[in-house]
Amino acid sequence: MFLGTLGLGALGVVSAPVLQRGLEGFLGDAAQKDPTGLTGLLPNGGGFRYYSVTASVPRRTARNYRLTVDGLVDRPTSYTLADLRALPQTRMVKDVQCVTGWRVPDTPFEGVRLSALLDAAGVRSSAGAVRFTCFDGAYSESLTLAQARRADVLVALRMQDEDISHNHGGPVRLYVAPMYFYKSAKWLSGIEVTEDVEPGYWEKRGYDIDAWVGRSNGRDDEPTT
Repeated sequence: MFLGTLGLGALGVVSAPVLQRGLEGFLGDAAQKDPTGLTGLLPNGGGFRYYSVTASVPRRTARNYRLTVDGLVDRPTSYTLADLRALPQTRMVKDVQCVTGWRVPDTPFEGVRLSALLDAAGVRSSAGAVRFTCFDGAYSESLTLAQARRADVLVALRMQDEDISHNHGGPVRLYVAPMYFYKSAKWLSGIEVTEDVEPGYWEKRGYDIDAWVGRSNGRDDEPTT
Protein backbone atom coordinates (compact mmCIF):
# COMPACT_ATOMS: atom_id res chain seq x y z
CA MET A 1 0.00 0.00 0.00
CA PHE A 2 2.86 2.34 0.86
CA LEU A 3 4.65 1.77 -2.45
CA GLY A 4 1.41 1.93 -4.38
CA THR A 5 0.54 5.31 -2.88
CA LEU A 6 3.97 6.67 -3.72
CA GLY A 7 3.48 5.45 -7.25
CA LEU A 8 0.22 7.34 -7.59
CA GLY A 9 1.92 10.50 -6.40
CA ALA A 10 4.73 10.07 -8.89
CA LEU A 11 2.24 9.71 -11.73
CA GLY A 12 0.45 12.88 -10.73
CA VAL A 13 -2.87 11.11 -10.48
CA VAL A 14 -3.92 13.13 -7.46
CA SER A 15 -4.03 16.29 -9.57
CA ALA A 16 -7.46 15.22 -10.80
CA PRO A 17 -10.08 16.36 -8.26
CA VAL A 18 -12.24 13.23 -8.45
CA LEU A 19 -9.28 10.90 -8.05
CA GLN A 20 -7.87 13.11 -5.31
CA ARG A 21 -11.05 12.75 -3.28
CA GLY A 22 -10.90 8.99 -3.85
CA LEU A 23 -7.33 8.87 -2.58
CA GLU A 24 -8.26 10.95 0.45
CA GLY A 25 -11.02 8.50 1.30
CA PHE A 26 -8.72 5.53 0.78
CA LEU A 27 -6.00 6.94 3.02
CA GLY A 28 -8.49 7.97 5.69
CA ASP A 29 -10.11 4.54 5.83
CA ALA A 30 -6.75 2.78 5.66
CA ALA A 31 -5.31 4.90 8.47
CA GLN A 32 -8.08 3.77 10.80
CA LYS A 33 -7.24 0.10 10.11
CA ASP A 34 -3.45 0.40 9.96
CA PRO A 35 -1.73 -0.97 13.10
CA THR A 36 1.68 0.27 11.91
CA GLY A 37 0.73 3.95 11.67
CA LEU A 38 2.56 4.27 8.33
CA THR A 39 -0.49 5.64 6.51
CA GLY A 40 -0.53 8.57 8.92
CA LEU A 41 2.81 9.64 7.49
CA LEU A 42 1.57 9.82 3.90
CA PRO A 43 0.33 13.18 2.60
CA ASN A 44 -2.60 12.92 0.22
CA GLY A 45 -3.20 15.12 -2.79
CA GLY A 46 -4.58 17.91 -0.61
CA GLY A 47 -1.48 17.94 1.58
CA PHE A 48 -3.21 16.69 4.75
CA ARG A 49 -2.14 13.70 6.79
CA TYR A 50 -4.53 11.50 8.72
CA TYR A 51 -4.28 11.02 12.47
CA SER A 52 -6.50 9.18 14.91
CA VAL A 53 -5.68 8.17 18.46
CA THR A 54 -8.10 5.23 18.38
CA ALA A 55 -8.24 2.08 16.27
CA SER A 56 -11.55 3.15 14.74
CA VAL A 57 -14.03 6.02 14.94
CA PRO A 58 -17.82 5.58 14.76
CA ARG A 59 -19.60 7.54 12.06
CA ARG A 60 -22.22 10.20 12.74
CA THR A 61 -24.78 11.50 10.27
CA ALA A 62 -27.46 14.19 10.26
CA ARG A 63 -29.77 11.58 11.76
CA ASN A 64 -27.74 10.77 14.88
CA TYR A 65 -25.24 13.62 15.35
CA ARG A 66 -25.55 15.74 18.50
CA LEU A 67 -23.33 18.49 19.92
CA THR A 68 -23.84 19.30 23.58
CA VAL A 69 -22.94 22.60 25.25
CA ASP A 70 -22.94 22.36 29.02
CA GLY A 71 -20.88 22.88 32.17
CA LEU A 72 -20.83 26.37 33.73
CA VAL A 73 -23.68 27.72 31.62
CA ASP A 74 -27.21 28.86 32.36
CA ARG A 75 -28.80 27.17 29.35
CA PRO A 76 -27.30 23.76 28.50
CA THR A 77 -28.10 22.93 24.89
CA SER A 78 -27.96 20.03 22.46
CA TYR A 79 -27.63 20.84 18.75
CA THR A 80 -28.45 18.62 15.81
CA LEU A 81 -26.56 19.05 12.56
CA ALA A 82 -29.59 20.83 11.13
CA ASP A 83 -29.61 23.21 14.11
CA LEU A 84 -25.98 24.15 13.51
CA ARG A 85 -26.52 24.63 9.78
CA ALA A 86 -29.41 26.99 10.50
CA LEU A 87 -27.20 29.36 12.51
CA PRO A 88 -25.22 32.24 10.93
CA GLN A 89 -22.13 30.85 9.21
CA THR A 90 -18.64 32.38 9.06
CA ARG A 91 -16.16 31.50 6.29
CA MET A 92 -12.42 32.02 6.56
CA VAL A 93 -9.46 31.00 4.42
CA LYS A 94 -6.16 30.46 6.22
CA ASP A 95 -3.17 28.15 6.21
CA VAL A 96 -3.35 24.96 8.26
CA GLN A 97 -0.13 24.25 10.15
CA CYS A 98 0.60 20.93 11.84
CA VAL A 99 3.04 20.79 14.73
CA THR A 100 4.85 17.96 12.90
CA GLY A 101 5.83 20.42 10.17
CA TRP A 102 3.47 20.13 7.20
CA ARG A 103 1.32 23.04 6.08
CA VAL A 104 -1.66 23.30 3.75
CA PRO A 105 -2.05 26.88 2.46
CA ASP A 106 -5.28 28.76 1.84
CA THR A 107 -7.70 26.23 3.31
CA PRO A 108 -11.35 27.37 3.52
CA PHE A 109 -13.32 26.53 6.66
CA GLU A 110 -16.92 27.49 7.33
CA GLY A 111 -19.08 27.13 10.41
CA VAL A 112 -20.54 28.74 13.51
CA ARG A 113 -18.36 30.94 15.65
CA LEU A 114 -17.75 29.21 18.96
CA SER A 115 -18.41 32.51 20.72
CA ALA A 116 -21.98 32.47 19.38
CA LEU A 117 -22.69 29.08 20.96
CA LEU A 118 -21.15 30.20 24.24
CA ASP A 119 -23.26 33.37 24.26
CA ALA A 120 -26.40 31.37 23.52
CA ALA A 121 -25.65 29.06 26.45
CA GLY A 122 -25.05 31.92 28.90
CA VAL A 123 -21.55 31.46 30.32
CA ARG A 124 -21.39 31.95 34.08
CA SER A 125 -19.04 34.40 35.75
CA SER A 126 -17.01 31.61 37.38
CA ALA A 127 -16.01 30.19 33.99
CA GLY A 128 -12.47 30.52 32.68
CA ALA A 129 -12.03 27.82 30.05
CA VAL A 130 -13.73 25.50 27.56
CA ARG A 131 -13.12 21.76 27.20
CA PHE A 132 -13.91 19.86 24.00
CA THR A 133 -14.70 16.14 23.74
CA CYS A 134 -15.01 13.96 20.67
CA PHE A 135 -17.10 10.97 19.65
CA ASP A 136 -14.00 8.85 19.03
CA GLY A 137 -14.20 8.38 22.79
CA ALA A 138 -10.62 9.42 23.50
CA TYR A 139 -9.60 12.82 22.16
CA SER A 140 -10.05 16.07 24.07
CA GLU A 141 -8.86 19.66 23.87
CA SER A 142 -9.16 22.89 25.85
CA LEU A 143 -8.95 26.64 25.34
CA THR A 144 -9.11 29.53 27.75
CA LEU A 145 -12.41 31.36 27.59
CA ALA A 146 -10.69 34.34 25.97
CA GLN A 147 -9.18 32.11 23.30
CA ALA A 148 -12.51 30.38 22.68
CA ARG A 149 -14.22 33.72 22.10
CA ARG A 150 -11.85 34.74 19.30
CA ALA A 151 -13.50 35.49 15.97
CA ASP A 152 -11.22 32.96 14.22
CA VAL A 153 -12.36 29.95 16.25
CA LEU A 154 -15.15 27.98 14.60
CA VAL A 155 -17.35 24.99 15.17
CA ALA A 156 -16.74 23.99 11.56
CA LEU A 157 -19.24 22.24 9.27
CA ARG A 158 -17.45 22.73 5.96
CA MET A 159 -13.85 22.46 4.82
CA GLN A 160 -12.41 23.12 1.36
CA ASP A 161 -15.91 24.25 0.34
CA GLU A 162 -17.47 20.84 1.03
CA ASP A 163 -19.20 19.31 4.03
CA ILE A 164 -16.50 17.98 6.34
CA SER A 165 -15.99 14.29 5.62
CA HIS A 166 -15.69 11.66 8.31
CA ASN A 167 -11.98 11.25 7.63
CA HIS A 168 -11.41 14.98 8.13
CA GLY A 169 -13.27 14.92 11.46
CA GLY A 170 -16.84 15.42 10.31
CA PRO A 171 -19.60 16.04 10.35
CA VAL A 172 -18.45 18.72 12.84
CA ARG A 173 -14.97 19.61 14.06
CA LEU A 174 -13.32 22.45 15.92
CA TYR A 175 -11.17 24.89 13.95
CA VAL A 176 -8.73 27.10 15.88
CA ALA A 177 -7.11 29.11 13.08
CA PRO A 178 -4.09 30.67 14.86
CA MET A 179 -2.99 27.50 16.66
CA TYR A 180 -1.36 24.26 15.58
CA PHE A 181 -3.84 21.86 14.07
CA TYR A 182 -3.95 19.46 17.05
CA LYS A 183 -6.08 22.09 18.80
CA SER A 184 -8.72 21.76 16.05
CA ALA A 185 -10.33 18.64 17.50
CA LYS A 186 -11.95 16.27 15.03
CA TRP A 187 -15.30 14.48 15.53
CA LEU A 188 -16.50 17.14 17.97
CA SER A 189 -19.32 16.05 20.27
CA GLY A 190 -19.10 18.12 23.44
CA ILE A 191 -18.34 21.68 24.54
CA GLU A 192 -18.02 21.97 28.32
CA VAL A 193 -17.46 25.31 30.02
CA THR A 194 -15.12 24.88 32.99
CA GLU A 195 -13.33 26.95 35.61
CA ASP A 196 -9.80 26.13 34.45
CA VAL A 197 -8.03 24.77 31.40
CA GLU A 198 -7.71 21.00 31.41
CA PRO A 199 -4.80 19.62 29.36
CA GLY A 200 -5.99 17.82 26.24
CA TYR A 201 -4.93 14.49 24.79
CA TRP A 202 -1.63 15.70 23.31
CA GLU A 203 -0.88 18.20 26.07
CA LYS A 204 -0.79 15.29 28.50
CA ARG A 205 1.88 13.84 26.23
CA GLY A 206 4.11 16.90 26.12
CA TYR A 207 2.60 19.33 23.62
CA ASP A 208 2.08 22.97 24.65
CA ILE A 209 -1.35 23.96 25.96
CA ASP A 210 -1.13 27.40 24.34
CA ALA A 211 -0.34 26.24 20.82
CA TRP A 212 0.14 29.48 18.88
CA VAL A 213 1.68 28.79 15.48
CA GLY A 214 5.31 29.92 15.50
CA ARG A 215 5.28 30.72 19.22
CA SER A 216 5.01 27.32 20.89
CA ASN A 217 6.24 23.73 20.85
CA GLY A 218 9.77 24.92 20.06
CA ARG A 219 8.81 25.82 16.47
CA ASP A 220 9.21 29.06 14.50
CA ASP A 221 6.67 28.59 11.70
CA GLU A 222 5.11 31.61 10.06
CA PRO A 223 1.78 32.49 11.72
CA THR A 224 -1.39 31.33 10.00
CA THR A 225 -3.27 34.56 10.70
